[in-house]
Amino acid sequence: QVQLVESGGGLVQAGGSLRLSCAASGRSVSTYAMGWFRQAPGKVRESVAAISWSGGTTYYADSVKGRFTISRDNAKNTVYLEMNSLKPEDTAVYYCALHRYGGGSLSESTLYDYWGQGTQVTVSS
Repeated sequence: QVQLVESGGGLVQAGGSLRLSCAASGRSVSTYAMGWFRQAPGKVRESVAAISWSGGTTYYADSVKGRFTISRDNAKNTVYLEMNSLKPEDTAVYYCALHRYGGGSLSESTLYDYWGQGTQVTVSS
């Protein structure tokens, strides 16, 4: 069993930055891809960014390309999401998730088996 705990959310003004962290416990996640998703009120959950186990492959939603950066520290069993130039439309609950072992699309939420409880990000205009 894997537990994922997100942190780093908060309230920020448009144009500001936040760094989200996702700490895993229960077992090493160093051989698994990891992803960040978000869900805004009244909207479906969407993939934001994902990273392969080695960090060599990353995925970003078009809406965050050039502004968000995903990274990981396998020694710390932690994944990060650096968010810059934040916009009000980035407001959502952000979740990290552990990808199913064996490959597959990094942006497909159904391929993620474990999820954190989420952290709220609010961007004011």
